[in-house]
Amino acid sequence: MPEWGRLQHFKCLLTCRLTGSAGGNRCCLAASLRSEAMAEVKSAPTLKSYSPLKSSPSTQSSSRGAGGKKFSSTSDYKQTLNRLKVDFERRYQNPRVASESGLDDYDVLRTLGTGAFGVVRLIRKKKSEEYFAMKIVSKERIIRQKQLQHMLNEKRILQSVEFPFLVTMESCYKDNSFIYLAMPFVSGGELYSLLRKNKRFGEDQAKFYGAQVALAVEYLHHLGLIYRDLKPENILIDAKGYVKITDFGFCKLIRDRTWTLCGTPEYLAPEIIQNKGYGKSVDWWSFGVLLYEMIAGYSPFYTHSADQMLLFEKIVKGKVRFPSNFGTDIRNLIQSLVQVDLTKRFGNLKNGTSDIKQHAWFRGTNWIGLLNGEVTAPFIPKVAGPGDTSQFDAYEEPPELMVTSKCLYVKEFADF
Repeated sequence: MPEWGRLQHFKCLLTCRLTGSAGGNRCCLAASLRSEAMAEVKSAPTLKSYSPLKSSPSTQSSSRGAGGKKFSSTSDYKQTLNRLKVDFERRYQNPRVASESGLDDYDVLRTLGTGAFGVVRLIRKKKSEEYFAMKIVSKERIIRQKQLQHMLNEKRILQSVEFPFLVTMESCYKDNSFIYLAMPFVSGGELYSLLRKNKRFGEDQAKFYGAQVALAVEYLHHLGLIYRDLKPENILIDAKGYVKITDFGFCKLIRDRTWTLCGTPEYLAPEIIQNKGYGKSVDWWSFGVLLYEMIAGYSPFYTHSADQMLLFEKIVKGKVRFPSNFGTDIRNLIQSLVQVDLTKRFGNLKNGTSDIKQHAWFRGTNWIGLLNGEVTAPFIPKVAGPGDTSQFDAYEEPPELMVTSKCLYVKEFADF
């Protein structure tokens, strides 16, 4: 039975923290909720808490999208993940310090998105004419909203992960007033926008995207990371039609369990809502919700009511109703992922991710072919070139950034 007393506590906690997003009826936790997660970031385990694998010459060339080489269909994939973990640990233990010069090497072209924490702009490197998405955040806003540890954590993870279906950090800069994170520009737009345009996906298209997301989550979990904000808005589509997960604001290195309330309400696992403490299995719950939304066009716990408690009540009960277009296999998989009982939830059992990857719904999936980008995507965005922004909404360009003559918060951003 759900612990309604705790839910009432969370109702009070969430009332002033929930805000509408660009997704219409979908609500997401307000930006102020991130400050609650900062206490968690400060106490997060470092990699010294783990026993890193020893590197060998073979670990320096991992794979396509993670060292430039292709994934092998003949090698043990667990060993491949181990090699990728060595690479991650090496980068994580040696975080890059932002350069105080280099921004003059880019042309700023247009705004790709805006949010509570800054603006994202399309930029082009003058010499190579490569395109990047640059996240620009005010130092003053970071300090005022107590987000310094959050930004340091996000930057460190972005510069350390390297996997075909994850956005990574190309470079970072800082000046007197702002910090800048440059990431490869993913030109196909958001999965969320494509889903809303199509209303819903067929099972084959959902399987194509879902398989890549499953591989990305498996990779993150193998590194000891929990993602905590899996949803269509945080999944981009590249020019080949493949996915790239972005926004690592809630991603965290954990030992076993954590307690912070963060994420998007419709994707929250019951144990988060009930404040029981939770682990990586919450990502697999969200994965099940994602699969459902891609095929149905709405989340399994969607409610027309503005009362978030009704949503949370449906989540903790965990009862999912399926539209008629869902086949038997996908129903079974989602029921095994959106499973309140952690001893029965796929991804959290003895076989780990294998229970998901070997499920009947994924039968015939070419996992290595997906990792190497060799499977033809069911949808390829119509983009004219690497800098085409037609798949993104148009924004009114904000005023030119005003950089102060005096460097702000020198001590606070010394290690950024």
